[in-house]
Order: sequence, then C-alpha cells, then structure tokens
Amino acid sequence: MGKAMQKGRMGELPLEELEQKEQELSQRLLRLKAMEDEIRDKEKKLKETEKAKKQILLRLSPSLWNEIAKWAEEDFRSINGQIEYLLSECVRQKKKK
Repeated sequence: MGKAMQKGRMGELPLEELEQKEQELSQRLLRLKAMEDEIRDKEKKLKETEKAKKQILLRLSPSLWNEIAKWAEEDFRSINGQIEYLLSECVRQKKKK
C-alpha cells in the first residue's frame, strides 16, 4: 500500500481523505457556530424589544383614578403598575377565549 492508511470509524480510508473530511466537518462546525450566534443575537433583540415599554397618554375620570389608586395600594403596586397589571390580565383572558 503506497498511501498512508488509517483505521477509524469511517473504515479504512486514505489519510488524505480523512483530512479532507475533517476539514469539511470543521467548516460545517464554523457555519453552525455562526448560525448559533446569529440566533442568540436575534433572541437578545427580541427580549430587549419585549422589555421596552411604550408610553401612552391615558385620561381617566377622577373617580376611576381614585378606585385604581385604592386597589393599587391594597396590592402594593404603583398606579401605573396596577393599570399595567389590569390590562395584562384582560389580554390573557381574551386570549383564553
């Protein structure tokens, strides 16, 4: 046998072929790592988008404001926190239907 031979999982393959396969696998691994990094970046951006809060102007009657303020105090929340909680609960209930 003129060519160097090496036994492995791939059976008996010339050393050159094994090195070529190893190089191909290394390139695939690099592409997979790049794809994984890209996915992580996209997930991070989505999480940041979710964390960002939108500001809105909300007009409430004084009586409704007072009721929400009392409720917020009972639940140990700020008025904004209470309004956000109430809206979130309404959205969850709507999605269940």
